[in-house]
Amino acid sequence: MRFAIIGPPQSGKSTLFAAITGQQADPSQALQEHLATIDVPDDRLDFLSDIYSPKKYTPARLEFLDIPGASLADAAGQAEFRKRTQAARKCDGLVMVVRDFESDGVLKYRNRVDAKADLDELFSELIFADLEQVANRVEKLEKSTQKPSKNREAELRELKMMKRVQDALESEAPVSSAIENDDERRIAQSFGFLTLKPVLVVINVGEDKIAGDPPFKHSHALATMSLSAEMEAEIAQLDKDDRNAFLEDLGLQEPARAKLIRACYDSIGLVSFLTAGEDEVRAWTIRKDTPAVEAAGKIHSDIQRGFIRAEVVAFDDFKAAGDMRSAKTANKVRLEPKAYIVKDGDIINFRFNV
Repeated sequence: MRFAIIGPPQSGKSTLFAAITGQQADPSQALQEHLATIDVPDDRLDFLSDIYSPKKYTPARLEFLDIPGASLADAAGQAEFRKRTQAARKCDGLVMVVRDFESDGVLKYRNRVDAKADLDELFSELIFADLEQVANRVEKLEKSTQKPSKNREAELRELKMMKRVQDALESEAPVSSAIENDDERRIAQSFGFLTLKPVLVVINVGEDKIAGDPPFKHSHALATMSLSAEMEAEIAQLDKDDRNAFLEDLGLQEPARAKLIRACYDSIGLVSFLTAGEDEVRAWTIRKDTPAVEAAGKIHSDIQRGFIRAEVVAFDDFKAAGDMRSAKTANKVRLEPKAYIVKDGDIINFRFNV
């Protein structure tokens, strides 16, 4: 699963990418895309690792793509922005970064520091980019449906949906607001519409504002958070002991990057079930509402094919018991059938026979 990080020039977008991924930005490659895979922080895995001392530790993972910023001040910049966001269409979600800090050493985008104005402008460009794509599709479908064909009924349904989407975009509403069912969502997703994707807004603030709430929230964003990208990048470079001491001095329990990564993971409808033993402690990524038999297939197709039962204990019950034997003694371990919907944090041992 992949998130694109987008934002205006000088917003701190690449600094945030460095903080999330640990990859230091190379100024000579500022106009290139950068991709990195990161671990999803999960205290539950750390607890299980302390219990089992496994040979292998495997957390859930996400990819982040840093897309170079482009000025939206003129038509040339807008065209460049739309060109660059083609890569974002292939991503599962967007992290939008805007600047809300003063610095004499960082040039001001549009000679201002106005995070809300920058965010509104950025959302508008996403709307326009999708509207251009929808208009082209509507024109093509209108021509195609004038002729009899075996696909005409399906194309007429799509045309009806696309016109509804077009009306929404022309009213400055996102594609997501016009989708009425799962079939329409599948069609829309095939076009990679930017305003259909889950969006998290990051307001890059000065160090004096990191403890405060976001100064504003955008109506079309799933979540809005404030952080200092520069400070997060510095924290990411510290070893564990120094990092914990630094966070304690700031009155913080964890880096903001950890919250952001988890928010990204949650926003695209993902959960983790866990497996634990001396060989490996691992988080397995699945979609919400996945039945146990399909979750088994994430580990191996043979386990899915020969599925008998899922031996399940909720992580909180396991933690309270202290180990698996005690959890079983307390009757917290259940045997679940194929149709059982796996919950986030379930620790599972699959029984199977092939």
